[in-house]
Amino acid sequence: MTEPTTSRGADLSPTEALLAHTDQSAVLLDVREPEEWDGGHAPGAMHMPLGDLDPTALDQDTPVITICRSGKRSAKAADALAHAGVPVRNMAGGMNAWQEAGLPTIRDDGSPGHIE
Repeated sequence: MTEPTTSRGADLSPTEALLAHTDQSAVLLDVREPEEWDGGHAPGAMHMPLGDLDPTALDQDTPVITICRSGKRSAKAADALAHAGVPVRNMAGGMNAWQEAGLPTIRDDGSPGHIE
């Protein structure tokens, strides 16, 4: 029997995260607060604020890429998920880097989002 991993993989760039999500090999998990999420998020991302992080709510067989505003909270989330045995990587630079890379952000109603 294989022991669960307790460390996460190397951080991904926003473009690498988008590619992994687009080819459906990973789930984007946004751990920002609801008001941050409401302003704009990556299309198709899942939302679970860091304070509500629940590794059991995630498919243990699907890799997760954690995202926040700058990459700090998502690094904490990635460490916690890795400790719980979830395959996970953090996206470096968070949604600030995502937006700077010119990648799309949306609101829940489908309109364009903006990261503050």
